[in-house]
Amino acid sequence: MKRIITYASVLSICLMAFMNASGQPGDPKAKKPNPDAAIAMLKEGNERFVTGNAKRPHADAARLALAGKEDQGDHAYATVITCSDSRVPVEILFDAGVMDIFVIRVAGNVLDVDEIGSVEYGLAHVHTPVFVVLGHTQCGAVTAVTNAVQGHGHALERNIPPLVDNITPAVKKAIADHPKTHGSEIIPYAIEENIWQGIEDLFMSSPVSRDLVNAGKAKVVGAVYDVSNGKIEWLPEAKTVEILKKVEANPKRAIEAMSK
Repeated sequence: MKRIITYASVLSICLMAFMNASGQPGDPKAKKPNPDAAIAMLKEGNERFVTGNAKRPHADAARLALAGKEDQGDHAYATVITCSDSRVPVEILFDAGVMDIFVIRVAGNVLDVDEIGSVEYGLAHVHTPVFVVLGHTQCGAVTAVTNAVQGHGHALERNIPPLVDNITPAVKKAIADHPKTHGSEIIPYAIEENIWQGIEDLFMSSPVSRDLVNAGKAKVVGAVYDVSNGKIEWLPEAKTVEILKKVEANPKRAIEAMSK
């Protein structure tokens, strides 16, 4: 899927995003957790949610007043992309609140131009130390693409196919890797593969994301949320490292980190 953005709009966004409160690019005023600590905070929040011990933090009038005075970059500890599905309420399932998570939502949690730009904002300007690609069980977008790839899809509104075409390589790889699995049984594999595809798409198009990960300033992780019980399965971080190495060796990867 390709989206067209004008030079003027890109320049405007970059100029606004590039300046922090002091007017210069740099680190946030507040000390952020390191990547491993941020991941631990997300895991602990989900555990509280699942076990019925949610604290529902940062959801009171005091936090709202703080949000009106301070920059989110001084508080947010994670950037998360997930599906638009109403069964995946990000702040709730991580037991987080206002200014805690920089959230990107799109059908199928795909990473294309708009989403990758949002991730770059979250990592480079909101200064979150972790980026999570959060897939989920029973994903309608992955299911639709899987059905289409297997030859029994149906007509879709004109703007949906280019939205979800990033999912197609993931479905095809899932099918190739599991040749004895057919029909709807391949969908869980495709959901996970779509997460890895999103991470690869990010690294291919975002030099700044690669740089932050390589420098140890951020981690990119994959996870699957089970809509039936609220639990998150965290995928192996080693796979992200493997994908990054693969991309770094690909001559087609984007090189220039900044817009012209």
